[in-house]
Amino acid sequence: MRPFLFATSLSLAGLAAGANASEADFLNSLAGDWSGTGMVLTRIGGAKVNVSCNLKSDASPSTVDMNGSCRGLAFITRSFTANVKAAGQRYTGNYTGPSGLPSRLVGSRKGDALTFDITWARVTNGDRSANMMIQKVGQNGLRLQTIDRDPVSGRSVVTSRIDLQRE
Repeated sequence: MRPFLFATSLSLAGLAAGANASEADFLNSLAGDWSGTGMVLTRIGGAKVNVSCNLKSDASPSTVDMNGSCRGLAFITRSFTANVKAAGQRYTGNYTGPSGLPSRLVGSRKGDALTFDITWARVTNGDRSANMMIQKVGQNGLRLQTIDRDPVSGRSVVTSRIDLQRE
């Protein structure tokens, strides 16, 4: 299992050839088995659900494949996947969450984090856009987070945050 964001699983696959050495080192540092806990909002303004997650990540100098699952609410399990390709400093790909529909990712690396603009496959929280971050925290930590905009207030809201530790 490879847990990522939004109380489901994730698969980050393919950061294409052409990634420079520092990118390769960073991507390789994401490899391994991860587990941890976090929270997911069912929707903006809705209930926070505490989740426990597992993630398996395989990496090469230009790719990383993450597959995970998160469990919450009386053992309900959700999965997610993401396929990401690096072209220079730009990262593009797809994220598939609990709906089973692929959403588009476009982003870049900023320090110890990959940050993405998401275009959801369907309207979520009033529109189809949000942000996603995969952040390395020290040598053995990984944070997965999504941020969306509240359609009523216009404020940014963390809709999922999962903190993982290398097993």
